[in-house]
This record gives sequence, C-alpha cells and structure tokens, in this order.
Amino acid sequence: MTLTQLRAFVAVARLGSVKAAAASLGVTEPAVSGAVAALRRELGDVLFIRAAGGISLTSGGRRLAAGAAEIVGLAEETRSRVREAGTGTAHLRVASTETSAEQILPALIAAFGRRQPDLDAATLAVPAAVFPELLRDRRADVAVGPAPQQHPGIESTPFLRFQLVVVAAPDHPLVHQPRIGLARLAREPWLLGPAGLDPGTLAGAFLARVGVDPDTAIAFPSATASLNSVAAGAGLSIAFRHVVREDLRRGVLATLDVPGTPINGMLYASALKGDRRSATAAAFCRFVTTPAATQALMSRPQGVPMSAFRPAVHVTIWS
Repeated sequence: MTLTQLRAFVAVARLGSVKAAAASLGVTEPAVSGAVAALRRELGDVLFIRAAGGISLTSGGRRLAAGAAEIVGLAEETRSRVREAGTGTAHLRVASTETSAEQILPALIAAFGRRQPDLDAATLAVPAAVFPELLRDRRADVAVGPAPQQHPGIESTPFLRFQLVVVAAPDHPLVHQPRIGLARLAREPWLLGPAGLDPGTLAGAFLARVGVDPDTAIAFPSATASLNSVAAGAGLSIAFRHVVREDLRRGVLATLDVPGTPINGMLYASALKGDRRSATAAAFCRFVTTPAATQALMSRPQGVPMSAFRPAVHVTIWS
C-alpha cells in the first residue's frame, strides 16, 4: 500500500463519500476510487459499504482508518520537520474550542512567537471531545482546553486557573436578585459564542444542567459578539471572568448570583508524550507555564497584529 492510497482512504472515511474526498484532495473521483480499490484488493476487505446518508465502514475499514490516519499524520509531521530544518521556520498547529481560539490563543501564541522567531502557527477550532483524535493523528501538535481523559499516549500540562461567571447587562432584572434558581435561568434568552453548548467544556456542561434549549439559544459567530449583545440587554451568557473583568469594572456587564458559580476550572496544554511531540510543541507546552504566558493571558491587550498568525481553521471530524 502507498501513502497516496492511505491518504485517499482517510479522506473517504472522514468525509463520507468519494466525491467529497476527491474535492478535498484536489484530484478526480476515479483517482480516489482507484486508490481505494487497490487497498481493497491488497487487504482482502471491502473496507466500507454504501449506507443511508453516506458510507459505513466495515470492522476492517475502521481499523485501517485509525492506523492510516496516524500514518498520514506522521508523514505530514515528518515533512514539516524536514521543512523546519531547511528553512528555520517553526510550525505549530493548536487545536482548541471556539471560545479559547478566540479569547485565549491569540495572546498566548503572540507571546510565544516573541520567544520563538519565525513561528508559523495555525489554530484548529474543534469540539473538545476530538482533541485526542487530532493529537493521535498528528493533525494538531497541541490542544488547549480541557485535558483529554484516559489517553495514555497524551500528556496534559495545567497552566491557567480560571473562573466562569454568568453575565447580564447592569440593568437586567435578575442582576440584583439573590440566589437565582436554575429553572429561572432556563427561561431566559441565552446568547452564546459558536461553542457555547459544547458538552466537553465546563461552560457547556453548566448550560446543560441549567436546561438551556439548544433550539432557542442564540449562537453568535464569536463570543465577543455574544457579549456585546448581552451588554445591550438582549439576554444572558457565560464567560471567563478574566476576559470580562474590565467590562465588569466599568459597569458594562454585571454578574448574576447563581448557585454553583463562579465555576472554577483549569486550562491545559495537551500533546503526545515524549519524543512523539515536535520540538515546537514541546517548547509551547513549557512556555504556557511561565510568568510571561500568564501575564499575556491576564493583561488582555486590545489587539494582536493580524500578521502574527492565521485565523482559526474549522475542522470536520469523522467518528
């Protein structure tokens, strides 16, 4: 089997069709079909069958998909390391939830870049549950957010304690009400960023306990946009306290007295263990524990030059 064949099969498995795989790889459908056919002949397994809404992997197909994804990822990582050696450019792909990609990573990566010249960094905005898969397949070098659980090949470094608070406009009727019950909160309009209901995050788990209806919660393209709407009196949201600290101090936002809040949490930088992680990923995991990283996160600069790093890439995940 060849790397080209494995890459084609991984694309079909992830995207659910030969047509979508061909488009993502920039090749023809017959080329993808031919690559998959060659794997079927060599392995003696049909690998997948057509099913309603796409394809269904056979048992052998699932095993091949898991192994092939790691092989393709390792090949890309090796190619990247060779390029780094030749050009001196350090490459870093950081997976994170939508909220952290917007509110945590820009300052963190900018501060790391000041210590790591010629840094080429990209952010992958994904649900927290797929962090382990991205790291194992080497589609990400580091994941920032909740620590993946029960994954022996992944090591997580804690680096920032945070608090989550429920916020509203200062003149919202609930602002001065003590011990607001969860049932009362569930009836309020909730204004959230694109990952507000991600069950893999503390914020998403809290909103599930409140009973926020996913069909009625309003999702904004960014957490900042949702907080601006909250400040205008349109509803409630949940936010990192250190992110909204200045808005609270200036009276733009106010916190609500909700049992169980503030919610205490920890951010982690997770990567493959030992020499399976790249040198740049190892350097980043060390950096996040330094005072310089903490200062960058807590100082909340007004902006980061757009040339410093790439915008978030939204990754499609297959299961």
